[in-house]
Amino acid sequence: MAKRKIIEIDRDKCDGCGLCTDACAEGALELDEENKAVLAKEIYCDGMGACLDVCPTDALKVVEKESETYDPKATYKHVLKTRGEEAAANVHGIDKKKDDSISDERDSAVHSFHMSCPGSLAREIQRQSAPKASSTVSGASELSQWPIQLHLVSPYAPYFNESDLLIAADCTAFTLGSFHQDLLKGKKLIIACPKLDDTTGYVEKLAEILKNNTIYSLTVATMVVPCCSGLNRIVEEAVELSGTKMNIKNIVIGLEGDVISQPHTSEHSVNAGNTSS
Repeated sequence: MAKRKIIEIDRDKCDGCGLCTDACAEGALELDEENKAVLAKEIYCDGMGACLDVCPTDALKVVEKESETYDPKATYKHVLKTRGEEAAANVHGIDKKKDDSISDERDSAVHSFHMSCPGSLAREIQRQSAPKASSTVSGASELSQWPIQLHLVSPYAPYFNESDLLIAADCTAFTLGSFHQDLLKGKKLIIACPKLDDTTGYVEKLAEILKNNTIYSLTVATMVVPCCSGLNRIVEEAVELSGTKMNIKNIVIGLEGDVISQPHTSEHSVNAGNTSS
């Protein structure tokens, strides 16, 4: 076993509501005979903490301790058997196209019922058709650097220095129609998906960006779905690791394409080390 991040449960605080069991796409949490949340198996917990935001009693937290390594294949099979194929497709770290054993398991499983991660439930968004314009004018792009994906950006890219930085979950730009004008304008951009990306090294890379550049402001844009909250925690840990004095402005985008949480300073802001305005 090695040290890694994993969910820890305070049984005294747990009221047995079960919201965390639905929020965990990996099916790592269940209720025991005392109606308290427990880890079904440590290997099912990816440590991302999507369950934290739905817990009404703050009974859950992410800790770093000696634990069995997260096993995406075993987790996929577990979710496939207990929640069905649609839910299993959302398990973190699985590439079904490259893993024949996963395909075989999927094809042979008997599905008792289907339940998906709250952020992956299929829904149709009804919109009124806009009247046809006499001419089409493309909206101006406010993107001012490349690349933008966190895996690809360099912490030492000169454009990060003396900039306002926007770290956005992948889906936000497709959901918020005014993304470029309302969020991106005047900022440098980094995108990431805390659910589907391999987030190994994300905290360290962001910390290097913050430590080696003068960042005037830091904004994090996420979707309302529970799994997206992992991006906030990645950024908070990066700020702490960097030793910078930095407030984090959080924006949450609803599935209808509206801003449901206006920019506010995160309560988890860190104030230590170097100074950024």
